[in-house]
Amino acid sequence: MPDLKRSSPRREPKRRFILFCEGKNTEPEYFDAVKRACVNALIEVEIIRAVGVPYTIAERAGERARSEGLARNSRRQMNSFEETDQVWAVFDVDEHPRFNDALLHCKQTGVRVARSNPCFELWLILHEQEYDRYETRQDMQKQLERIRLDYAKDRGKTPDCDDMVTRVEKAEHRAEVQLKRRIDADDPFGNPSTTAGRLTYEIRKADKSAAR
Repeated sequence: MPDLKRSSPRREPKRRFILFCEGKNTEPEYFDAVKRACVNALIEVEIIRAVGVPYTIAERAGERARSEGLARNSRRQMNSFEETDQVWAVFDVDEHPRFNDALLHCKQTGVRVARSNPCFELWLILHEQEYDRYETRQDMQKQLERIRLDYAKDRGKTPDCDDMVTRVEKAEHRAEVQLKRRIDADDPFGNPSTTAGRLTYEIRKADKSAAR
């Protein structure tokens, strides 16, 4: 007879990450690579192609969070296995209007934010090298083209994201060091900075927990 006093360790349920992103190619391909690397986390990517981002992204993410019962003011009750599910808004700072409104909307609805200033390409650069100087979006894209010959913004070519994701922990560390410099300078959202690494860290942590 089995020993009822002893039970095998219970595997954590797979956590779900619902990501709302701007961008036609780069962001979707990157997070698809993260999905392939972290098979024990459930990742759903919604692409928003609309004028008014990042606020439009924040609105759509907030609507989804409420419908899933993940927002602070949701009427729907979460099941116990849903309590660690997360909705994220992924957007650039750049010169988009209503950036502060987008941050506030996400805070009010319990949506987490992975924002990059000036653009998502900064996050990709940090997979390859330290990079801590003020740049425009165009200059940041040119820098990524210099260090990743497989990337060409004008031709819609994206870098090999499966390769880049193998160095995501280095990118997370570089991004946090960079963020600390902005915070120390009393400019927490300043250029350059990104919180995309906080999203990948949460995904990787969930992946490891569910794999045990």
